[in-house]
Order: sequence, then structure tokens, then C-alpha cells
Amino acid sequence: MLKGIPKCISPDLLKALAEMGHGDLVVVADDFYPAVSMAREGITVNADGIGAAEMIDGILQLMPLDTEYEEHPVLIMDVMEEMREKIGRPKVWDDFIAAVEKHVPQGRKNIGFIDRFSFYDKAKTAFVTISTGERQPYGCVILQKGVM
Repeated sequence: MLKGIPKCISPDLLKALAEMGHGDLVVVADDFYPAVSMAREGITVNADGIGAAEMIDGILQLMPLDTEYEEHPVLIMDVMEEMREKIGRPKVWDDFIAAVEKHVPQGRKNIGFIDRFSFYDKAKTAFVTISTGERQPYGCVILQKGVM
């Protein structure tokens, strides 16, 4: 047993986060994301029943973001243009922003948005993909690991 590890961080995820190096990517994916087929070159961790924002909050308690070398070490999957009127701005984004602001001094400044297909392309290079139980659409984020 370890102290100080967030409940949402499983032993497999803790190991993956520890093995990551500077610049490696973590995908925190919603329940709709094709995690296994997209993460063929990396590690997939299941986190059923855990929301994406809760997972981001847990990860950022342990892992620094690449704020020195990357303008946006947090990339949120943006809503597709043709879906914006129907979906609007997903509420889960506010939860993502709150988690980042809680753990990163520059907060919101480090957050960018990336279109769905560019997200998929970038996510294929991730070291670890976490398949959460997030049920809100567009609840997917890429985090880039920094240094301490």
C-alpha cells in the first residue's frame, strides 16, 4: 500500500506514468473513444466508472506537464464544426480546466484545443491511453509529460 496515490490511479496506470519520459503523451479518453484500436503501439489502461476530469485531477497530482517546452501540454478534443450547434460547449471541458488550474500555476494558458481527426493522429503516438467511464461526448484529452 502506498500513501498519497489518488484512488483513480490503478497499479497498472501508476507503473505506466512512472515509466513515461519527458514529452511522452497520455490520452485520457471518454467511454466512446476507440482506445484499444487507437493505442496499438502503446499501453491501454481501463478505468471504468471513473470520469475523465477525475482522472486528469489524479494524474496531475503525480505528473508534471511540459509547460516549459510545449505551449499547450493539455489538448482537448474540439467539437466538430457540424456538431457545434447541436452539442454546444461540453460541460466536461469546465471540469478539465478546473483540474488543470488546480495543479498547474499557468492553468488555462496551457490548454489548447485540437480537432477530432488531428487528436486521433496524435493519440496514436501516446505512451498510455486511459479508457475512462466518461459518458459526456468530447471528453477526451491529451496530456504531455514534463520535467520536475
